[in-house]
Amino acid sequence: MHIKRRKFVKLLPLGALLPGQLLSQSSISLGTDTTASRSFTAEGAANGIDELYEKSIVIDGLVISRGWDEDSFAALAKSGYTGFNTSLASRNLSSAMKSLAEWRQRIDENPDRLIYATTADDFVRAKKEGKVAVMLGFQNATMIEKSIDNLDTLYAAGTRWIQLTYNERNLLGDGCTERTNAGLSDFGIEAVERMNELGIIVDLSHCGRQTTDDGIKFSKTGATLNHTMCESLYKNHPRSKTDAQIRAMADKGGVMGIICLGYMIGPDPGGKTTLETYVDHIDYAVKIAGIEHVGLAADFAIQGLEADGATRENWYVPRLTRFKPSYQVRWPPWIPELDTPERFLHVARVLDKRGYSTGDIEKILGQNWLRYMRETLKP
Repeated sequence: MHIKRRKFVKLLPLGALLPGQLLSQSSISLGTDTTASRSFTAEGAANGIDELYEKSIVIDGLVISRGWDEDSFAALAKSGYTGFNTSLASRNLSSAMKSLAEWRQRIDENPDRLIYATTADDFVRAKKEGKVAVMLGFQNATMIEKSIDNLDTLYAAGTRWIQLTYNERNLLGDGCTERTNAGLSDFGIEAVERMNELGIIVDLSHCGRQTTDDGIKFSKTGATLNHTMCESLYKNHPRSKTDAQIRAMADKGGVMGIICLGYMIGPDPGGKTTLETYVDHIDYAVKIAGIEHVGLAADFAIQGLEADGATRENWYVPRLTRFKPSYQVRWPPWIPELDTPERFLHVARVLDKRGYSTGDIEKILGQNWLRYMRETLKP
């Protein structure tokens, strides 16, 4: 009998996904005691969920790190993060290599705060040592230029995840706002094959409909929908993913990160779109994909957009010309509770109130990303 992968995972104990040696060596919670998972009572929810969050592995699928400074480090210290993926300059190979080198230097100069991450084990080590793991990658594949061999160069320099396209078409395929819907090119399929061989995560967040379908289909390992939302809850937005895409992603072992940008969660982030609306997307993604395939992703600076200096003039107005009207950019773009370093603690509290078990909250906070990394990245 054929069992789909997302159903098969549910039949395995989490210890089969996380090596026993790491489990025995680590005193942190790795979500292994699923039989003892429970929801906190209303009476003890605040203290209980805060304690759970503090001991959990917490991974942000995407942090925008341009202009990283001491304010960023201060926000990181408040966040409770175990690690994050950061988005680097992808204009061409030269700018990509420069950006990779800058982040490697930043990590080297802050060994008491940061860990250079290339595997899931680096995130576990970061939690044990009270540091934050940083995984380097790109929100476009333009820096590959016209040579598949450049993927090897990027990998050697530290790249571990690549989004195949941004909004527009590139040599690999069509982005989500491209007029056409052509899917992956032959060059794009070749790039995915090489990424699989090297152990580079395939991200489809900004890809067009057919490119997303092709990326899931042609990737031998599970592709990720790193920072996106559910089309069924926010219809006709080019960045959303359909139920069929979410199921297909999950069936091959991928993870969908729910994006924290308010204007992508609902049409009115300044009013009707709230933290509860955000968790509605988590609920729906869990319903479609299964609890093992949903994670979290901010898609902005660690301190939040407002604290990072975003204003109507410097953030919103430029996007009216950079993005097509279908993007439905709104001001303000944030949900207040998510526009703070403690964003995922606020999410965990709502998940607890909605009846999620402690084990399932841990999965959404970071265990699902950790499992996915173990299956996708090379040791």
